[in-house]
Amino acid sequence: MPKAALPYALLLATALSGPAATGGVLTGADAYGDYTKDAPGNRRHITLGDLPTRSKSDSNMSSMAPPPDGALPQVPAGFKVEPFAQLKRPRVIRVAPNGDIFIAQTSGDQVSVLRVADGSSKPSQTEVFATHLDGPFGIAFYPAGPNPQYLYIANEGSVVRFPYRNGDMKASGPAEVIVPKLPSGGGHVTRDIAFSSDGTKLFISVGSSSNVDAEQSSAKDIAAAEKERGLGASLGDEAWRADVLVTSPDGKAGLKSYANGIRNCVGLTVAPQTGDVWCATNERDALGDDLPPDYATRVKPGAFYGWPWYYIGDHEDPRRKGERPDLADKVTVPDVLIQPHSAPLQIAFYTGGQFPAEYRDSPFVTLHGSWNRASRTGYKVVRAIMKDGKPTGEYEDFLTGLVTSAGTVWGRPVGVATAHDGALLIGEDGNGMVWRVTYTGGAEAK
Repeated sequence: MPKAALPYALLLATALSGPAATGGVLTGADAYGDYTKDAPGNRRHITLGDLPTRSKSDSNMSSMAPPPDGALPQVPAGFKVEPFAQLKRPRVIRVAPNGDIFIAQTSGDQVSVLRVADGSSKPSQTEVFATHLDGPFGIAFYPAGPNPQYLYIANEGSVVRFPYRNGDMKASGPAEVIVPKLPSGGGHVTRDIAFSSDGTKLFISVGSSSNVDAEQSSAKDIAAAEKERGLGASLGDEAWRADVLVTSPDGKAGLKSYANGIRNCVGLTVAPQTGDVWCATNERDALGDDLPPDYATRVKPGAFYGWPWYYIGDHEDPRRKGERPDLADKVTVPDVLIQPHSAPLQIAFYTGGQFPAEYRDSPFVTLHGSWNRASRTGYKVVRAIMKDGKPTGEYEDFLTGLVTSAGTVWGRPVGVATAHDGALLIGEDGNGMVWRVTYTGGAEAK
């Protein structure tokens, strides 16, 4: 069995901590900032009242560079980050009940699985679980618990499942199609999946095919679409898109809309503590460097989050001005507003026992990084701050340092998951590295 390769000699070292946080919470205009204000422990809180009325727009494309000599990401004091594995363009990371690590390689149309031997911090085996997929992204095990029977994979245009037993590193049978047809084509090809806490529902995220395009329709067509798919349902080429959809685990219930107007819920998960559905969402472009914020949020059934007519509450998109005044006071405001154009991807709750208690049941979000903002944002992993199981609106930098002082980018976070030993696994698809973050600041949290 091949071992996961680690080609950079410089990555054989480990980093124990990053720079000290500056303290306090960045608010207002300061919360927008850019990568030069990032450091582990720094917090931001963007509120509805902080949105500018207008913003300039600029492009600042990033190209990937190799890590600088000796470079590793920065993490909070008391934590250690080290290279774990390298794969070609890893995306979503999900951990099986037996501890095997499944990684979607979307551009390679395959899902790989890594196994870590007891007492080791590196994979001892790497296999390809399934190939000849169609842009696989979301991965989920069903039913929940120690002995799943199926591994579900979300392709761009369908959801399939394979027979699965603990320890399977290759599919033991052919794919069974559960959802035969999801909207495909256009932009936003990733589809994430998650099961409800009681196992009766399969949630599927489908992003829009465009930035703000939406078919202008008659009142009759709008009423028919909303009767079928709920408040703010889009039509034409965008029908059944910019949504979280829901069906039964066997797909026989057919697709229904769970919530609408979410431009691109790239990352989808269910909170283990509360059962809430969460999305990590890329908002729209071309309204300026500071509009609109991206977000992570609990998704309420039947809610409408604005796209394409409104963003972050009743802020009307000027490109759709006057088209849907009936929706202005019906837009649900997201829970955690994130620096615009940060590009949130996967979201995962920390479920381990290794990190300090304050990290328990916190959602971690990978920010892939901006491409059309003059001053770069994202390129880091953040933690949404929770209190009594609810988000406060603040988020905290956890893993940073992937942009040099000259603005060169050497890492773009994509996947995040809790390993069985309580470590946090973080993947990036620029140089194809998966990192392992552990807590070393004291005895294991109980």
